Amino acid sequence: MSKQEATGKKESAGKKESAGKKESAGKKESAGKKESAGKKGAPAAASAPEPAEPAEPAEPAPPPRLREKYKQDIVPTLMKRFDYTNPNQVPRLRKIVLNMGLGEAVANPKIIDSAVTEMTAIAGQKPVVTRSKKSIANFKLRQGLPIGVMVTLRKERMWEFLDRLVTLSLPRVRDFRGVSHRAFDGAGNYTLGLKEQIVFPEIDFDKVDKVKGMNITIVTSAGTNEEAKELLGQLGMPFRS
Repeated sequence: MSKQEATGKKESAGKKESAGKKESAGKKESAGKKESAGKKGAPAAASAPEPAEPAEPAEPAPPPRLREKYKQDIVPTLMKRFDYTNPNQVPRLRKIVLNMGLGEAVANPKIIDSAVTEMTAIAGQKPVVTRSKKSIANFKLRQGLPIGVMVTLRKERMWEFLDRLVTLSLPRVRDFRGVSHRAFDGAGNYTLGLKEQIVFPEIDFDKVDKVKGMNITIVTSAGTNEEAKELLGQLGMPFRS
């Protein structure tokens, strides 16, 4: 065999080997790209949003403690005390009215805003602003000026407020010796006056700009003062002896 033929065979073998390596590298690169594409697509399938679980229904709030006491204990006691034959004859609470008069609002209207905030915290319900019905020149009062705030509580809020009043607020009154038993109007309604709103634990003393008083009227279905007094006494009202 001549040297030219041997050299040709070596060159041919080298070309085939080079072509084989390139083809093998191309196949590996193609396979690597497919595998990479498959891995990229896998998380997308895995991260599909799961169906949301239905929310559990909220538990109902417990009934007012004082109302349950009225139904279970006070009604039988009053039926026996006044010889009622029907539970519907037993006196019951109808509403509680909180009224805060602010004569200083004539000269300082901003005091109404703080009164609304404090009354909302005390009653758990936003009050209405009361306005003057007529003009009085001696007091520099014009008709329609805001001079106070008022809120009426019924049902659950009424019972919860009375519970907080007799158990938390009244004992915090300075030199407290009980409430008067003469503040009935003869029609089953009782009015109580407080000189300071800070006796309510809902009021932050550091944020009080001025001490304000209020009247609290408890309206009942009692026909006489004696029945109304017995009802409020059973509910915890601390009458003065």
